Amino acid sequence: MKKFVFVLAVLTFISCKKESQESFGKPETTTEAQKPEDLGNEIFHGKGACVACHKTDVKLVGPSLQDIAKIYKEKNGDMVSFLKGEGEAIVDPTQYAVMKPNLEITKTFSEEELKALEAYIYSTLK
Repeated sequence: MKKFVFVLAVLTFISCKKESQESFGKPETTTEAQKPEDLGNEIFHGKGACVACHKTDVKLVGPSLQDIAKIYKEKNGDMVSFLKGEGEAIVDPTQYAVMKPNLEITKTFSEEELKALEAYIYSTLK
């Protein structure tokens, strides 16, 4: 019986110590800032749902990211304004009607998120 109580006490001590080291749902903080391209990648594949219509190097429903980046760079376009719903479509204006519902999503993004998405798209240029 003494062995059982001792083992139980040791297990309780170990489990309590481990729990005190856990963050309990608090996000871990790091001193390293996230690069805009990385945030843009997360948005593109996550809450932006852009990946449903756009791929890096091939046209799917919408133009490829490389084509978007190339055209915006050549025409000195303002991608952030377009994603806010304030700019005109310069890559493929015939697809604007298809893109319009998605602009309702991107209009809700912060300036930082839109610039990060832009940085990610530009990072696909080779």
